[in-house]
Amino acid sequence: MQSNPSTEELERIASQIRRDIVRMVHGVASGHPGGSLGCADFFTALYFRILKHSTSFNMKGTDEDMFFLSNGHISPVWYSALARSGYFPVQELATFRKIDSRLQGHPATHEHLPGVRVASGSLGQGVSVAIGAALSKRLDGDDHLVYVLTGDGELQEGQIWEALMFAPHYMLDNLILVVDWNGQQIDGPNHEIMALGDLEEKFSAFGWETLKMNGNEMNDLVNKLEHAKTRMGRGKPLAILMTTEMGKGVDYMEGTHAWHGKAPNDELAERALDQLTETLGDY
Repeated sequence: MQSNPSTEELERIASQIRRDIVRMVHGVASGHPGGSLGCADFFTALYFRILKHSTSFNMKGTDEDMFFLSNGHISPVWYSALARSGYFPVQELATFRKIDSRLQGHPATHEHLPGVRVASGSLGQGVSVAIGAALSKRLDGDDHLVYVLTGDGELQEGQIWEALMFAPHYMLDNLILVVDWNGQQIDGPNHEIMALGDLEEKFSAFGWETLKMNGNEMNDLVNKLEHAKTRMGRGKPLAILMTTEMGKGVDYMEGTHAWHGKAPNDELAERALDQLTETLGDY
């Protein structure tokens, strides 16, 4: 893989990651394809262009950027991005959610999977963990950045808002929080379950810098994430509100909560794969 891939190459990688997601969840008839597909472009941009990271994984993240996945149920997209960027063999994706696999349904640490620093998926905790990492980097004199991804439905958890008060108070200007703003959660649209209101105004009121980006448009992703780096070191953490479409890339999954946590059957999996170009070779 080239060190600084073009937008076109990133889009090709994202297509393969989407194929991996469909094949993983179909292979065990279990998993969360909707949010994973929606975030495929983000993970591609992050791991193949933006993140300063090394596949010779060290748990402390010394002298490199760190990423935490708070909404751990979208593990398929993360596992694919990690494998495709060289953290572990791509063939291991075939073990997703199987007995004795390192690729659990939610990321875990006792399997020692390279790239994973904390178990996640118990929603509401990832921002607090990322804050701890950002504080540690400051204490260690490490000027690299900490990224964390949360779901929009996850923002209904109270601990998130305690963390959102903490980060600006301690001026954690090495922290970038990205919200997957797809408007859907397991039981339906956000506005029907618990409306989130004006997220940009809320983050601003809590003392965060804010930015919006289209999480399914690669040029915008790369440009906004590069711009986000330039806004670090100004005394405030940064929140990026990333609009995505749940199920992006698979017509019958797009824009609905119905595929939040349901795997396609044989016929639907084939239909999905027919819509996604194989670009790097299936595992």
